[in-house]
Amino acid sequence: MFHRPALHRRPAAAVLALGVMCTLSTGARAGTGNPAAAHPGPPVTKVASTPGSATPLSRYEIQSTARVSDSPVAVSSPGFPARGWYPAGSRSTVLGALLEDGVYADPFYSTNQQKIPKADFRVPWWYRSDFTVADTSERTHLDFSGVISAADVYVNGRRVADASAVTGAYTHHELDITSLVRAGRNTVAFRIRPNDPDKNLTMGWIDWLQPPPDQNMGIVRDVLVRRGGPVALRDTHVLTRLDVPSLAAADLTVKARVRNDSASAVTATVSGRIGSLSFARRVPLAAHESKAVTFGPADVPGLHLVSPRVWWPAGMGGQPLYRLDLTASVSGAPSDTAHESFGIRDVKAPLNADGARQFTVNGRRLLVKGGGWSPDEFLRWDPAYVADRLKYALDLGLNTIRLEGHIEPDEFFDLADRYGILALPGWECCDKWEGEVNGEESGEEWTAADHPVAKESMAAEAARLRDHPSVVSFLIGSDFAPDATIEKDYLDALRAADWPNPVIAAASDNSSPRLGSSGMKMTGPYDWVPPGYWYAKREGGATGFNSETSAGPDIPTLDTLRRMMTPAELDTLWKDPKAEQYHRSPSSTFGTLALYDDALTGRYGAPRGLGDYVRKAQLAQYENVRAQFEAYGRNATDAVQPSTGVVHWMFNSGWTSLHWQLVDRFLDQGGAYFGAKKANEPLHVQYSYDDRSVVVVNNRHTAVSGLTAHVSLYTTDGRRMYDRAVTGVSVEGDGAHTTALALPSSVSGLPTTYLARLILTDPAGKEVSRNVYWLSSRPDTLDWAHTDWYYTPTTSYADLTGLASMAQVPVSATASTRTGGDGMSTTRVTLRATGSGRTPSLLTDAHLVDPAGRPVLPVHWSDNEVSLWPGESVTLTATYRTADLHGTAPGVRISGWNTPEHTVPAT
Repeated sequence: MFHRPALHRRPAAAVLALGVMCTLSTGARAGTGNPAAAHPGPPVTKVASTPGSATPLSRYEIQSTARVSDSPVAVSSPGFPARGWYPAGSRSTVLGALLEDGVYADPFYSTNQQKIPKADFRVPWWYRSDFTVADTSERTHLDFSGVISAADVYVNGRRVADASAVTGAYTHHELDITSLVRAGRNTVAFRIRPNDPDKNLTMGWIDWLQPPPDQNMGIVRDVLVRRGGPVALRDTHVLTRLDVPSLAAADLTVKARVRNDSASAVTATVSGRIGSLSFARRVPLAAHESKAVTFGPADVPGLHLVSPRVWWPAGMGGQPLYRLDLTASVSGAPSDTAHESFGIRDVKAPLNADGARQFTVNGRRLLVKGGGWSPDEFLRWDPAYVADRLKYALDLGLNTIRLEGHIEPDEFFDLADRYGILALPGWECCDKWEGEVNGEESGEEWTAADHPVAKESMAAEAARLRDHPSVVSFLIGSDFAPDATIEKDYLDALRAADWPNPVIAAASDNSSPRLGSSGMKMTGPYDWVPPGYWYAKREGGATGFNSETSAGPDIPTLDTLRRMMTPAELDTLWKDPKAEQYHRSPSSTFGTLALYDDALTGRYGAPRGLGDYVRKAQLAQYENVRAQFEAYGRNATDAVQPSTGVVHWMFNSGWTSLHWQLVDRFLDQGGAYFGAKKANEPLHVQYSYDDRSVVVVNNRHTAVSGLTAHVSLYTTDGRRMYDRAVTGVSVEGDGAHTTALALPSSVSGLPTTYLARLILTDPAGKEVSRNVYWLSSRPDTLDWAHTDWYYTPTTSYADLTGLASMAQVPVSATASTRTGGDGMSTTRVTLRATGSGRTPSLLTDAHLVDPAGRPVLPVHWSDNEVSLWPGESVTLTATYRTADLHGTAPGVRISGWNTPEHTVPAT
């Protein structure tokens, strides 16, 4: 993120232990008693003896070193009595484990997290786990990354690595522990050092959320116990070269490193298989020798593929994957195996004529439509929860997720490969990763010891990500580009890893000595701006590639707000714009909702209560997010300064937040969500705030013709004041747009606040896109001259207060549910505007709920937050997991801007 100011530090006296919680010094957990009673003895992982197996340690016991007087030899020996230690999962920060064990109250509610004692995490913590092996005939290695911040590593009472070597969240380590392993039970113990993101090359949080008191210390990726014979296979990967633009052929190159771990010379046979194709080679190895092995079309003609199955981003084609299986054998017996999935695709990202980064995939231009990704605040890995969020990204029509640091485990990228979601990983800003640049403090200046850690981190992540077709780049800088020394280390590591994708100097408008210009901009905004802002071809407007930008605050639904804030906090939320909001940010810049609330009041009128505040927020967030994506979509094929990419900051939040999210922590959906979904629909009709044009954007590959664009303008009480239809509208594919008409600058009799209804129909007269705007003849006025790094001031607001006078319009609803054999249910809802007058229902929302009125989440709606004119009807479908109803019957809660709330059964 760009130029983040220093975080607002709370006084130490404000960090208090809750009366309802137990501090670690008590050795007890609230509501569960002694932690030792929570699990029957130490964790034990049964390790397979199959050559090539890699078994993750299943769980740990953890404890603060302040409470352990025993020696490291004792702690790391089998049979150590870890009484009073806390159970932890296989990937867990210290605080993540303690929350799971019930030590502290829900940190996502109110200010509970603030009350967790930070002092408990300023000393090292022990992680210990036992594993068993049936025999010692195979070699054994510990293989891991994801240690935050550093660790001394012990096996069976012996130290096998110290914290000077095992440091950095992303560095990869393989420790040969063959001589220490015994048949039966063995112990692995990590003494984890405290983390400080300003001093360690690990993971921090900056101003996304209130940073956790333990600063993410722990082990957040699997620790694998590898078994194998004398020869090991490592660094296995596949390079692909696709013929573009024909896509008629592709060449594959299989590469691996073969390592003889024994003290004797051997000859290994390396054999591989990709589908029905097999290949092999004999490789002589001296004692402890390592060799690179390569198979290519020159020696294996079958690696030249004719008519390959090409991988595409979602919406552009399918996502077929290939699989490589590789085996190293000695004397006919398997010694090690390796397995990689990969996709065949071509990615390029040159600078266009305007100096902006323009991605192409398989020769086709791509407008990057993305969101900034946040993992869980405590780095807990939940595959179902991650999959749900990625499916939401697809539902919104996004094609890209940006990971600013916090680079997720392998399964994240496996899912992205399957779903066709592109990933833009890179290093994070504003902490040790960027250090002190150009006199601006992000983290501490680098020392000589930091450079090898950074280079090893780059090498490890490149090796881990390179075969994933979803990964299309790596940003080696965020707010700043690295200097010449750091850039060289990164590029050398990437080259050694055969990195196949574009490398970009920074997510901001910066350059590095060898890569040159980033071709990106990070001009914000990060706080409220009006919808018309996005159409300006300056600052954060729709030109070039904006790597992180949005209008800032996103007030969740009332359901979510009540799950995250106390009644008193909810009262303050709508009454006091200048109040510091704990669920925003620790940054003083973003600590309040003042800018947002001023705009909400100035444009829509002062809120009359919490419900009215949330109702206006959903309307405001819908129009703003819709405008952001519509502006970038319209300008993508402009001849002058086209837009090439936009990353909404952010896609989701790692905690219960009041800003920077299209979807909230509980996966509920509000105005921002459905505004994005509307803007990114495959064939879309939209209004342009800058020139009043009505434009059709075709996000599909195939051109479309014979369309009719119909535009009507209404008073808020439903009187039609303007009506025009344009037939024979044609538009090319791949994001092209065409202007159907331009609305007149003034219409007689139209009030200050009015409604615009846009309907697009196909040649058969079927509606394919509907879009309704609430507009004002008095525009928002921006003070561009006083633009700051996080917003542009608005000197006068559009007058949308006329919406308050809209009559209440009843909307009837009928719903039915069908349950499938795949564990999914579909609820079909028909809405009809049944009022006797002319007033339409504006932004009518359907929420799937259980009998207690709680939202059923996650859910995928075909459409939602729809606007209906009298007599009109629409049928929506909601798809969700049947199990999320917990055996109850669903209902559908109907509400809207001017629609009375009611709930109907959906049996």
